[in-house]
Amino acid sequence: MSKRPGFFIMKVLNLYSGIGGNRKLWQDVEVTAVENNESIAKVYQDYFPEDKMIIGDAHQYLLDHFKEFDFIWSSPPCPSHSRTSHFLNALGTIRYPDMGLWQEIIFLQHFFKRKYIIENVVSYYDPLIIPQQIDRHYYWANFKIPFIKFETSSIGRMGPVKKNYGKPTAGANHYKLGFDLQGYKGIDKNKVLNNCVHPETGLYILNCARNIITKSTHQTALEL
Repeated sequence: MSKRPGFFIMKVLNLYSGIGGNRKLWQDVEVTAVENNESIAKVYQDYFPEDKMIIGDAHQYLLDHFKEFDFIWSSPPCPSHSRTSHFLNALGTIRYPDMGLWQEIIFLQHFFKRKYIIENVVSYYDPLIIPQQIDRHYYWANFKIPFIKFETSSIGRMGPVKKNYGKPTAGANHYKLGFDLQGYKGIDKNKVLNNCVHPETGLYILNCARNIITKSTHQTALEL
């Protein structure tokens, strides 16, 4: 993999990767992605063939391999935390919120010495650990993510929806964000597109972490 002047290759763990919306614009990275759905993982692999894809349990993989990476991005499943739970509860879908989200936050807060971010929707309950909030999403991280407003929209999961990343694939107002899903079967195209973190969001957050890591490394070198 080529290296641009002034950039180091970050070893990144991309958990619950989906088709790779957050990863779309990353450069100078060595990525291990974890996704438990083989059909979705196939899309990811087609778009990012240099990445290492693990088809399996992202929650357990984090526990077993967290020390191997410079940066960790985790986007655990969000439905059980979403505000739609009020509506679903009224319809008879009775469920606990998945506490795996909080397990990962607490674990990384205490045991991961490098940079991480965990992304999820704004929950129907008060968060147990205060996150940073950007639009309709929570971000737990051990670095500051300064607010930014893109040309067409504020930063968010789908981000600047008016910017054309391709023809709609799955439904009205869906933009491909650089992905063409027309040839794929066995996936819910609406769902995987909805679950995409917008590529510009993913790049912005990675660069925030990269800048902190770069400054820290430079400062350490100066001190030596």
